[in-house]
Amino acid sequence: MPASYGFLSTYPPTQCGLATFNAALATHLNAGHLGNGVVRLVAGDDQGGLAVDKAAPRVTHTWHTDQPGGWVAAANALNRFDVVIVQHEYGIYPGDAGEEVLPLLRALKKPKIVVLHTVLASPDPLQRVVLERIVATADAVVTMTDTARRRLTECYRVEPRKISVIPHGANSHATSAKGRTEVPHLLTWGLLGPGKGIEWALRSLAELAEPRPVYTVAGRTHPKVLEQHGDVYRDGLKKLAADLGVADVVRWEDRYLDQAELSALIRSADVVVLPYDSTEQVTSGVLIEAVGADVPVVATEFPHAVELLADGPGLLVPHQDPPAMAAAIKRLLADPDTTSRLTGLAGGPTLRWPAVAARYQALAGKLLAVRTPATAASVPA
Repeated sequence: MPASYGFLSTYPPTQCGLATFNAALATHLNAGHLGNGVVRLVAGDDQGGLAVDKAAPRVTHTWHTDQPGGWVAAANALNRFDVVIVQHEYGIYPGDAGEEVLPLLRALKKPKIVVLHTVLASPDPLQRVVLERIVATADAVVTMTDTARRRLTECYRVEPRKISVIPHGANSHATSAKGRTEVPHLLTWGLLGPGKGIEWALRSLAELAEPRPVYTVAGRTHPKVLEQHGDVYRDGLKKLAADLGVADVVRWEDRYLDQAELSALIRSADVVVLPYDSTEQVTSGVLIEAVGADVPVVATEFPHAVELLADGPGLLVPHQDPPAMAAAIKRLLADPDTTSRLTGLAGGPTLRWPAVAARYQALAGKLLAVRTPATAASVPA
């Protein structure tokens, strides 16, 4: 019998990249195995808004993170599975620096893999201690880029042998035909909030000669941003677009797209623009999806983009530099040979979810193989 997997993460219908990632991994890992299940992290009264894929594993327990001591029942639920896969991101677990994940990890009796979505180069003291203890407690740790692996081994006291690099998976967009438009189409998508750098993309759009490309900004405002600040960021961007004289070529898709809609939108793009402000981001699902769909990318020099695009399917530009971004966009739109060469360097099938899930399955198999002899030896003859 194949191993059963228990997953700890945010999960649809919650709207966030982590929930989407975990749903995709859980769906493809031992696809169709009825024994897989999810312990879903829920903050407050989050009801989300994403439809749950029928092929995705069921939620077997919900950890309401605003209620104290919830890790105990969550650990008990996860111990029913053969292997546990824990998604780690700052801000999703209770306690200072999310430290309440630590007693849960210690209570797990099954092999546990922790997937690190963020590895800070300059963590505060508590963030450093918590992450080091997470790695110490885990049987295996996954980073999604070599940049994150190096950062983890160079900036934290951890055991390098525990770390595996498995890329973020990408969906197949083969069923969506490549869109054809008379006017070039630029695209940015994902939950919207300060730090996305959309203002720099708008400024770069204003640098381009008329007729300008159409620029689509797709995605809802991040729920936490909306709760704390309302739609101030989006409203400010709309005003900026008007002030720059580009409002007529900017389209706002203020909703969370399902997979079919998103796939069609990605395939309609001539260039995906990632103008992020962050210099810390070691993982970007949007970047992987664009590369996997063979759409060229113009991105600021955040760590994941530097690693993936330096010799690959896109162009890098400095942060907060609209003229440089405009020049890169213009180059890709004006030179089909450059675009064809860059997209031809994409990771292709190795970035697809089935291949990525197979690597998790192989890692889990190694952990189970190590434990099996010990278990067998403890049974009296």
